Amino acid sequence: MNNRKIAGIITAVIGMSAIMAFFNAGMSVPVLRWPLEAYLGVAFTIAWLTRMPSWLAYVLAALIFVLIAFAFYKLGSWIYGLVAGKG
Repeated sequence: MNNRKIAGIITAVIGMSAIMAFFNAGMSVPVLRWPLEAYLGVAFTIAWLTRMPSWLAYVLAALIFVLIAFAFYKLGSWIYGLVAGKG
C-alpha cells in the first residue's frame, strides 16, 4: 500500500470520527456506541422528514455514510498528492 492510500484512509477515519462526534455532541452515550447512534439518528431523520419506509431510510443512511467516508478518502489522498508534489 502506498503513502497516498494510507493518507486517504487516515483522513477518512479522522473525518468519520469527527462526524460521529458532531452527531453525538451533548449526549451521554459511551464512545463505543457513537457509530450506531449516529447511524440510527441519520436514519430516523431521513424517515421522519421524508415519510419514507424505515427500511429505505436505513439503506439511505448507510449509503450516506459510505459516500462521506469515500469523500474523505479522496480528499486525503488528493491533499497528500499536493503536498508530496505528485499532482
